[in-house]
Amino acid sequence: MITLQPILILIVIFGGIIGIVYLALRKKERMAMLERGVDASAFSNQNKSDLSLKYGLLLVGVALGILSGNVLSDMPSFIDVPEAAYFSMIFLFGGSALVIYHFLAKKQAKGRGMK
Repeated sequence: MITLQPILILIVIFGGIIGIVYLALRKKERMAMLERGVDASAFSNQNKSDLSLKYGLLLVGVALGILSGNVLSDMPSFIDVPEAAYFSMIFLFGGSALVIYHFLAKKQAKGRGMK
């Protein structure tokens, strides 16, 4: 059986590299915007309650994904690879929670008179 440890190490390494590149590009973009005279408040586009809603929905989605993955892993088609049931359900429910957040935030912004 293949162990997941080398795969997880590669995911963490590539994720770290992508994160560092993203942060470097974002810093360069922000510095260019500041040089043009853009107000620094333009960088914070979400307030604390929006972030709480986003992460709250994401964590609820992940928890539902773990629970449904547990149920799905007992099915005969997933007996040999229960990891597939867990990962697929976590991503499905977590992604669904973020889509729900997108629509809620859009509706909330429309109510405030924004985009």
